[in-house]
Amino acid sequence: MGWWILLHIVLFVFWLGGDLGVFYSSRFVLRPDLPPVARNTALKIMGGLDLGPKICLVLFLPSGVTLMALDSHGAQLGGFTLFQWWTVLPVWLFAFGWLFLTIRDHHAPGKHPLVRRADWGIRITLIGILYALAVYTIFATEPFGVTSNPKWLGAKVALYATAIACGLGIRLTLRGFAAPYGELMTSGSTPEVEHRLRRAVDGCLPYVWGIWLSVLAAAAFGVLKPWMH
Repeated sequence: MGWWILLHIVLFVFWLGGDLGVFYSSRFVLRPDLPPVARNTALKIMGGLDLGPKICLVLFLPSGVTLMALDSHGAQLGGFTLFQWWTVLPVWLFAFGWLFLTIRDHHAPGKHPLVRRADWGIRITLIGILYALAVYTIFATEPFGVTSNPKWLGAKVALYATAIACGLGIRLTLRGFAAPYGELMTSGSTPEVEHRLRRAVDGCLPYVWGIWLSVLAAAAFGVLKPWMH
C-alpha cells in the first residue's frame, strides 16, 4: 500500500507544482516589453508544463480508488463490496482511455474535435457523478454502509470535482486568447491587443486559485482525515 500512497502524493505534488510553473510562465507571455519571439518561447514553455497537471488530474482518480480498495472501509452496494480488484481495474482502464484523449488534445488542440468533445463529455459527467457521491457521503449517516464517518472522503471527492470544473472554466476563458495572440505574432503589439491578451489570461486566475485551493485542501483532508472514527 505504501507505493500507492507515494504515487498519490507524487500526483498531488506534480499537479500543484506544474500549475505554479504554468502560472509563472504566463506572466512572461503578457509582458509587452519582451519581443514576440521571447513571448512565444514563454508560451511554449507554458504549454509544455501544462501537460503535467493534466496527467496528474486524470491519474488522481484511479490512484484514489486503488487506495480505497487497499484500505477498505467496508463500502457495500447491493450486498457487494464496492472496492475490489474487479472494480478497480475498470477504473484504471477508463483512466488510461481518458488520459489518451487528454494527451492527444493537448498536443493537437482543436485539430481533433471529436477527441475534445469526448474529453469534455467525460469531465462534465465526472463532475456530476463526483458531486453527487460527495454530497451523499457527507450527509448520509452511514454512506454505503460505512460506519467510520467518512465525511473527509466526501469532502476530498467534492474538491477533486471542483478542480475538474475549474479546469473547464480555464478552457472556456482561454478561448479569447488565440485571436489577439495571432495578431501579436503577425502585426505586433498594440494597446488593444495587449488588453485582450491580459483579459483572457488573467480571467483564468479565479479558476487557477480554485484549483490550488482544491488540491491543497484535498491533501489536507486525505492526511488528517477529520471526523473519522
